[in-house]
Amino acid sequence: MERRNIHPQGPVFSRIVAGAWRWHNVSPEIVERLALAAIDEGITSFDHADIYGDHCNEETFGRALAKNPAMRNQIELITKCDIKFASAKRPATRVKHYDTSQEHIIWAAENSLKMLRTDHIDLLLIHRPDPLMDPHEVAEAFGKLKQQGKVLHFGVSNFTPSQFRMLQQHLPFPLVTNQIEISLSQIDPFFNGDLDLMLELGVSPMAWSPLGGGTLPVDERTMFGMAGKYNASYTQMAIAWLLRHPAKIFPVIGTTQPERIREAAKSTDIDLDRQDWFEMLRWVMGKDLP
Repeated sequence: MERRNIHPQGPVFSRIVAGAWRWHNVSPEIVERLALAAIDEGITSFDHADIYGDHCNEETFGRALAKNPAMRNQIELITKCDIKFASAKRPATRVKHYDTSQEHIIWAAENSLKMLRTDHIDLLLIHRPDPLMDPHEVAEAFGKLKQQGKVLHFGVSNFTPSQFRMLQQHLPFPLVTNQIEISLSQIDPFFNGDLDLMLELGVSPMAWSPLGGGTLPVDERTMFGMAGKYNASYTQMAIAWLLRHPAKIFPVIGTTQPERIREAAKSTDIDLDRQDWFEMLRWVMGKDLP
């Protein structure tokens, strides 16, 4: 599988990223099997968040990693912080909110290091835009974590173009990605400036829920006919559609089935024709382009 920089000054990731958000209530043995299946297909980048699985998924992955310590040198770890919600694991939190204070960012990153049983995180993202975010505090937190070698690169998730620019102006190093929802079911980023900014800055976005959470619209004549043309599955065509964009989107695939990981990996082999790309766009828009 292709591996490329997500940013000119950023890390090298596999073009498809394995997402761990579905890996709740899954044993370390199954997580180990999923991770090894991904690595076998060239998928070496793993996306986490401190809240996934009610704060359990990082710890489960860490246990699997502890059983296979050599795996750490084969993979890249991504995680996110700043969302807080009421949970037995976080009794001090009584209402869902966001926390981008310097204290919390540093605590969350250090806790993720402990849960994942690693000495560094390859990429840390602010999970959601915080209305009370002080960019100076975020810059201080990021700077300390980077200087200590605990986090190598930083980015954001679900930020608007203006929010991305604002935070970037306060940092001495680049935000290397914005992880946003992009799929055949969610085409707004192609038109609202999200992907325009990424192209302008040379930043590759990551796409969460690239298969629409399993609810992609279905048009048998268009999609299944086109899938036959490329000898590919519907899932592979949906991923290939994202990969075709010049912003070099990195889809984050969430599944608990090794065969689905293998299926997704083959999407990178599809060379989607420009007119076919637009035919798929026309299908989801439900009308011709202007």
